[in-house]
Amino acid sequence: RICVITLAEAHPLLQSGKTITSVNYQISANCSRLQNKVSGKSKRGAQFLTELAPLCRISSSDGEEYTIYSCIRGRLIEVNENILSNPAILQEKPSTEGYIAVVLPKFEESKHITEGLLTQKEYEEVLLRRLNSSSGS
Repeated sequence: RICVITLAEAHPLLQSGKTITSVNYQISANCSRLQNKVSGKSKRGAQFLTELAPLCRISSSDGEEYTIYSCIRGRLIEVNENILSNPAILQEKPSTEGYIAVVLPKFEESKHITEGLLTQKEYEEVLLRRLNSSSGS
């Protein structure tokens, strides 16, 4: 019931051939996801995230900056520090080594959360509809 947060296949960073220059887990002056310290079975000390909580900011070589949000309520179990020194793995292996973070939803909420998620097939259908509507047909 853990959730691994990755870039979506349709994210501009994966679609447009942009070069990722940096990943920053410093969300504000007082909040860095790198300061997340988790201990024990009950995951004490984990930062609590809402759906709209920013996880990181990703900058690309064209000057664009993208804020990646949790999209899931739960405790931040870990962030992927490997993408700090090697941001290219976000694009090269987005669904495996290039993950952004791992979030653990509350047990009571996990079933409700997963029911609201799209399957791979549903996601592909959404992308297809989006593509068709943007091509002016």
